[in-house]
Amino acid sequence: MTTTTRVEQPVVFAGLTRTDLTMLLVVLIWGANFSIVKAALTEIPPLAFATLRFASASVLLLAFTFWREGQRALPADRATWWKLFWIGFAGNTVYQALFTYSLTLTTAANGSLIIATTPAWVALAAALLGIERVRGMMAAGIALAIGGVALVVAERGLSLGGSGLLGDLLMLGAALCWMIYTLGVRTLGQGLSPLAITAWTMVTGVPGMLLVSIPDWGRVAWTSVSLNAWLGLLYATLLALVVAYVLWNNSVRVAGSARTAIYGCAIPLVATLIAWPLLGEQPTWVQGVGGLLIVTGVLLTRRT
Repeated sequence: MTTTTRVEQPVVFAGLTRTDLTMLLVVLIWGANFSIVKAALTEIPPLAFATLRFASASVLLLAFTFWREGQRALPADRATWWKLFWIGFAGNTVYQALFTYSLTLTTAANGSLIIATTPAWVALAAALLGIERVRGMMAAGIALAIGGVALVVAERGLSLGGSGLLGDLLMLGAALCWMIYTLGVRTLGQGLSPLAITAWTMVTGVPGMLLVSIPDWGRVAWTSVSLNAWLGLLYATLLALVVAYVLWNNSVRVAGSARTAIYGCAIPLVATLIAWPLLGEQPTWVQGVGGLLIVTGVLLTRRT
């Protein structure tokens, strides 16, 4: 991935810069997305929902990328195309299928907590592969984050037949897919911008999603889908993918990747607070303790 240089910005409100304010908006968008997607999935099958959402977003994001970068957005050679394809397959085809389907089985709060551990899994995998060294603070962070996930999942009672536990495990699989995506992106070198990489891995992830979603298309009477479900799909596509991804990439460019990643720690809190009134998912003390462990662990893994 391209390196980024932090650019100093003037404070515009309550000690926050414009980038800080836009990243708080991203946290709100992604935090609400768990509940909105979960509600829409009661009417639209998960794989069909994911494919509609992702195919539409990839077209919009690729158009925006070419508008902003022109020919610089094109991969330079065939080897880069193949890397983009496999990264897109793992990080988008498989990830989106697991993420969306898991929300039909688990709660929005649990899903957001589990997916928030992704930075810890990335740090662990990078250490095991020799990409970066694990210092004491990072090792402690990884242990805390994984322990937090174990606590949240164990609340299900470890009943292997339970759909809630299966949903948690599928969301954990989604987090591991995003780990693969993140490490794969690091192999792309300096040829493409973060925005172009995001757009092309979306595009390369679409064919696989079309194939795996075929069984879902005949399972619903599309004319009977409510306006709320369509609005949920629009929100998940336009705001949670296109707008939020653009704002995230802009923050990486302006503020740096480490500072930007810290905002992700607030997403589970927002997701839990929104799911409480919207879906009736009352938070539990186990989720609270697990969430505290996860957020603390992720913050420790980000320390250099």
